Amino acid sequence: MISNTLSIVLILNILFAIAIIFLERKKPSTSLAWLMLLLLLPNVGFIIYLLFGKNLSRKKIFEITKEEADTINTALEDQKLKLKTNSLKFNDPSIEQYKDMLYMHLTHSESILTQNNSIEIFTDGNYKFESLINSIQSAKDHIHMVYFIIKNDSLGNKIVYELTKKAEEGVEIRFLYDAIGSHSLPRNFFKNLKQAGGEAVAFFPIMIPFFNLNINYRNHRKIAVIDGIEGFIGGFNIGDEYLSLNKKMGYWRDSHIKITGDAVHMLQTRFLFDWRSANSEKLEINPKYFPKINSTGNSAIQIISSGPDSELEQIKYGYLKMISSAKKSIYIQTPYFVPDESILNGLKLACLSGIDVKIMIPNKPDHMFVYWASSSYASELIKAGAECYIYEKGFIHAKTIVVDGKIASVGTANMDVRSFKLNFEVNAFIYDSVVSNEFKLIFEKDINDCTQITQEIYDNRSLIIKFKESISRLLSPLL
Repeated sequence: MISNTLSIVLILNILFAIAIIFLERKKPSTSLAWLMLLLLLPNVGFIIYLLFGKNLSRKKIFEITKEEADTINTALEDQKLKLKTNSLKFNDPSIEQYKDMLYMHLTHSESILTQNNSIEIFTDGNYKFESLINSIQSAKDHIHMVYFIIKNDSLGNKIVYELTKKAEEGVEIRFLYDAIGSHSLPRNFFKNLKQAGGEAVAFFPIMIPFFNLNINYRNHRKIAVIDGIEGFIGGFNIGDEYLSLNKKMGYWRDSHIKITGDAVHMLQTRFLFDWRSANSEKLEINPKYFPKINSTGNSAIQIISSGPDSELEQIKYGYLKMISSAKKSIYIQTPYFVPDESILNGLKLACLSGIDVKIMIPNKPDHMFVYWASSSYASELIKAGAECYIYEKGFIHAKTIVVDGKIASVGTANMDVRSFKLNFEVNAFIYDSVVSNEFKLIFEKDINDCTQITQEIYDNRSLIIKFKESISRLLSPLL
């Protein structure tokens, strides 16, 4: 009897392994990690795989009409032609050297370049949410928001209260939140907003408690669009801890930007596609959502989205292109540093080429395995010549990369495999030497609140820490 049971378990495990290797066609490192899990946890490993390993790249998550596709393709082809014929005029002549990157995002990410944007940078949650609330209060027509996390606390209730007031005034309110990121919300959290005429829906909602086949694929985006004129994008979620009110995490250091200019239309388009995927309402791309914006800004921006519904890894390719274009410096701030081999090798090559590579990660982990894996990968770059800084003031959640003080990326994507492959993310790629240099100066200021990890310090770590790093590194393709 026991032998028969073991045989069945063995056969099932073999079938599961075949499915992972031949049907899903995952990367070898990821497949090996899942196979190891199946070996250690027979059958149970497959249940975990159903929850966390399912491939969405063949599914059509976001709907787009033929008319919308034709409009977007016309704009894309026009910009590609101008780039090829050197007829595209740049507000900032210095960004002409990045024409190949602009073209890559046009072809690989279908991202239109806009050049009339003004950018305001926020690194403190109090100022970011003060600005957001002021924009909400000034809204005249509509407010569209998507956040990975909104919490049932003072800030969360304040945001919903302000949205409810605007709904009562007749302003269209649409709020999209992630079902897993915001899993602790009470069922009646948006009751008053909905009664006032506003809408709030969950992305990939939990239909069966404790069993969600989409649990590993989350909408990690943080976007707010006000009247189609102002847009917010970055790392801050909605909750008191993002105002530095969580004693455990301490000061919350993040990066967020407010955009005024035509790039807001790209954020609006991203929201509308996300909303359609989570709602039975087939929201049309109404001209009122894309008003003419009178902006005097000169910042060039491409809004890049990526997610598990595509195998293209658009944001990761953007990071790779930035890294390969560096001539002097690469500054990276990320809460989770679990790069894949391409990013890791790109950064190593930059170090070995004499480029100033600096990486800043937290000292206060909110995910232990990711924390130890980050430490392991950072040590590899230290050996290649990079400088690694541990942020001591609180928790650094910023997702920024700045190259040569000329181009920058800020948004929701961490420097890790999860953001590259599993989460739905969005970043603003900024071609502006003034704004990019401001991000560079912010990084250099943050160094004052950091401890630099040298090779000597890393070599003297304890055996227990070495063991934690080794296990975490082994599991990194699944993190």
